[in-house]
This record gives sequence, C-alpha cells and structure tokens, in this order.
Amino acid sequence: MGEAPRGGRTRMVGVAAGAEGVDARAPAMNMHAGAPPPTPAATVVVVRDGAGSLEVLMLCRQVGLAVHGGAYVFPGGKVESGDALLEEALCHERPRALRDALGEPELSEDEAVALYVAAVRETYEDAGILLAESASCEGACAVAVERAEPFADIVRRYDLRLSTLVPWSRWITPAASFTSSRRFDTRFFVCAAPEGQLARHDVGESSEAVWLTPQEALRRFACGEIKLLPPQFMTLTHIATFMDVASVIAAAHGRRPYVVRPVPLGEGDHRMVVYPGDELHPQRERVMPGPTRLFFVDGRYAPAVPRPG
Repeated sequence: MGEAPRGGRTRMVGVAAGAEGVDARAPAMNMHAGAPPPTPAATVVVVRDGAGSLEVLMLCRQVGLAVHGGAYVFPGGKVESGDALLEEALCHERPRALRDALGEPELSEDEAVALYVAAVRETYEDAGILLAESASCEGACAVAVERAEPFADIVRRYDLRLSTLVPWSRWITPAASFTSSRRFDTRFFVCAAPEGQLARHDVGESSEAVWLTPQEALRRFACGEIKLLPPQFMTLTHIATFMDVASVIAAAHGRRPYVVRPVPLGEGDHRMVVYPGDELHPQRERVMPGPTRLFFVDGRYAPAVPRPG
C-alpha cells in the first residue's frame, strides 16, 4: 500500500454508485468462481483499558516485506498443521462448544480447535504475549522469548492451558484483491491483554509493537502517518464504538461473529471494495459500523476518493 496523500491541497470527495467508471452492474456473486480456496488464518485484537480509554495492540510490519510491508496489523497468521494437536491445552470449552461459538457448523471440531490454537500461538510468536492460564505463565513467556522454543514445546514444558478467546468476525479475502494474490479465511478474535506481560514484537516481521486507541490509529491513518489494511481499518472503526475492555468482550459474547466477504469493483483509477450493506454488495444488510465501501487510489484504501483541489 502506498502512502496517503499529504499537504493542504488535497480534499476528499465521495463518489456515487455507478459513477466515474465504476460499473454498478458488475457481477458480485461469482467473484470467487474458479479461485483456489482461501487459507485458514486467525487474528487477535488484544485490548486493554488505558489511561481513560480503550487501547488496541498494533504491530507495524517491516517495510521490506513483500506482503503489506509497512502496514499496521493485529497479531495473526495462518493455521499450521500442528495447531489441532494441542486440543488438550485449551481450557474451559470442549471442541464442539468452540465450533459453535464460531458459528460455522460446517467446520470439523479439529478445524475449530486449530483456529483457536493458531490465534494464541500467533499472538505469542508475533507479539511475545502468551495467552494462557497457568501459575508459571509469566515465567514461561520470558523463557520462551529468550530461547525461541517452538510454541508446542512451550505449551507442553510448562503444562499451559491456553485461554479461550472470543470470536469477533470472519474476513474472507476476495479472489480479485487489488493488493495481493494470496487469499485468507481469517477468523478475528478479541481478548483482554494479560496483566504482567509486555508486548515484544518479532523483529523479523515487525518494526514495532504499539498500543493505540482506535481513534488515534484512525486519525493517524487519515493523516497518512500509518498504513492500515481494510480489515484493520473496519475493525478499528467498530472497536472505537466501545468504551472499555468489558464492553468489547460483552459485545463479542452477545452475538455470533459476522462474516465479511468484500467485493472489488471497477478498474484503472476507479476501483473500490464494497461491504455488506452497500447497494452494490449482494448482501444488503449491514454487519458492522463504518463505511460500506473503501476506494483504492494510488495504492491506498480510503473511505473517500482523494482529489487535488
């Protein structure tokens, strides 16, 4: 993604449906036809109560990375083959209950377990935060980061019980993404930051780990100071409607995760992605707050089109 427009001569102008080369009649229902299935993945929105406001953990991907270099993201990554083997380390819930919480009856119980474990593992590997319930949890985290042991070995060595995270949403990369040929079927989870642990970013993938209020992250994005991908932008927009960690967790418990299937439309300089609730999306019912379309201009997504003026 490119840098956002800067300077006082730029203004933001919305584009009406079907205008400026965007074909409102473009087929949306068969966007995935013939495309390979997306890779299962998990992402965790780690939240904490800051000094008077809610804060979210963000990682800045190394600029030199081929995929979304320089973007601010939540900890996360694809499911690995060994994730389902750590079922016994999950605390509280049985596999069927975990699957039911995801709202995906077509999943096998092993697939559901793997998603929860991947979420915990990726948070540990990306941010050095160990989401587990154990008397030795804090010490295990410090040893693990120092020795760089495989996650499964850490779990077994310290007999950890992984925390059961709360599903938040599900994002499925469209087959015709403007920014990447890789597709993911990503389940977003939310959790409260564990006390006594500090975020330690993986220097191979990230340049920093920062705590930001959703409002500050969105402000910095609007000013062109940071880059956000659409799932992060839309999730931050939603999280910004809550006052504290308790309200976020309660909201997640109070509903099934919503599913977002973005639909890319247009070509050339007139490209955008529409979301459920938009008049150009096949799903007319909204599933989340925020804009129902993001425009893709100069390598950057934005809720309105930048125009010199």
